[in-house]
Amino acid sequence: QVQLEESGGGLVQAGGSLRLSCTASGRTFSNYGIGWFRQVPGKEREFVAAISWSGKNTYYADSVKGRSTISRDDAMNTVYLQIDSLKTEDTAVYYCAADPSTTRMRVGGRGDYWGQGTQVTVSS
Repeated sequence: QVQLEESGGGLVQAGGSLRLSCTASGRTFSNYGIGWFRQVPGKEREFVAAISWSGKNTYYADSVKGRSTISRDDAMNTVYLQIDSLKTEDTAVYYCAADPSTTRMRVGGRGDYWGQGTQVTVSS
């Protein structure tokens, strides 16, 4: 079992920045890729970014590419997602997931373990 907890959400003005954290406990964190997803009420959950277990490979959705950075600190069992130049359309509940395969996460939207989510609201 891997328990995931997201933090860092909140209300921010458009154009601002936010850093989300996904902290894990339980099984060996460094064995898992971590993905970030987001969901707006009435819409399907969408992939945002992912980082491989080694940290060597990162992936981003087109919607955040160029203005976001995903990173991991295995000593802290934490993955970070920094999003800059926030837009109102970034408003969503953000979830992190853990899975041995980043392909399963970014292509299939699947993950073995999920957090409860953190709300991000971007105001105009």
